[in-house]
Amino acid sequence: MKSKYILPLFLLLQIIILKILPYFPEFIERFYSNGFYIKISYFSRVLLGKIPFSAGDCIYSVLILLIIRWIWKTRKTWKLQWKDNLLTVLSCLSIFYFFFHLLWAFNYYREPLFEKMNIEREYSDAELLAFTKKLILKTNEIQFQITKKDSSKVIFPYSQDQAFQMNLSGYENLANQYPYFKYEVLSVKKSLFSLPLTYMGFGGYLNPFTNEAQVNDLLPMYNFPVTTCHEMAHQMGYASESECNFIGVLASVKNENLYYQYSGYSFALRYCLGMWQAKDEKIFNQLKKTVHVGILKNYQESQDFWQQYDTFIDKGFHVFYDNFLKTNNQKDGMEGYSKFVDLMVNYYKNKPL
Repeated sequence: MKSKYILPLFLLLQIIILKILPYFPEFIERFYSNGFYIKISYFSRVLLGKIPFSAGDCIYSVLILLIIRWIWKTRKTWKLQWKDNLLTVLSCLSIFYFFFHLLWAFNYYREPLFEKMNIEREYSDAELLAFTKKLILKTNEIQFQITKKDSSKVIFPYSQDQAFQMNLSGYENLANQYPYFKYEVLSVKKSLFSLPLTYMGFGGYLNPFTNEAQVNDLLPMYNFPVTTCHEMAHQMGYASESECNFIGVLASVKNENLYYQYSGYSFALRYCLGMWQAKDEKIFNQLKKTVHVGILKNYQESQDFWQQYDTFIDKGFHVFYDNFLKTNNQKDGMEGYSKFVDLMVNYYKNKPL
């Protein structure tokens, strides 16, 4: 067999293996997520954590330039040498796919968090309503503590670099209760691609090859803590978007700083209100009247921000990412972001906020 066929066939083998892995979550949880991955991610964060800029974004930039250069150089060869060029593309994809899963993405197949934490998945509308009302009271309380006026929006007083360091406090408190949420060695960076990320409609991402958490530094700052905590949850090996939203909220509200608590609670409340808007417009309007005007101003600030960059680009990338998630064992796709409410309602069912 010619060597040029080896890597493309290896890609096929990888795809077949990934079709089998969903049947063995305990194996992935034990040997990968709580074994190999912890070691490799720790090493990556120690190696790159203190570099003040995103090494992963720099690597991506170089790769994009190399791909463009290759496409330009081979543009006239596709008619006659299409087979060789296709094998080259498949070989590169095979290598990329292998390291993507080895360094992070096997976490897509780990044990679900609701099983790990013994959290129920189902809840009634009455339970959702009770939780939403409880969340409104808590968010109103914190907003008023910060601003002293229920009509004033919360203005985050810390820099982004300070915010990255302050996130550690919330995770430390969370890990005291749940040791498997222990976060070690900070490696969170402002993304060099923040403007493209904004047009794509994303607040951040994890670089699976360098294990750097990338945060969109153009975001409204009241959202910054919970968004950063979400990406840090990905770093710890939680791949599900709903689980990372849940962990990100917990890490924010466990922080002793009121601005962090506000970021977490207001984030969760916005999703709950969104669910009621879709479920029952009358109940939504009743709930909205009880939310402090200052909180609604923060929500409007966020909405205005995203509307500035609302184009066909973000819709296209959301379709792509939706399918990407579904391909990687996340059947809810982009809807998974809101599914964290399931975890929140059941987690706090018999607990105070």
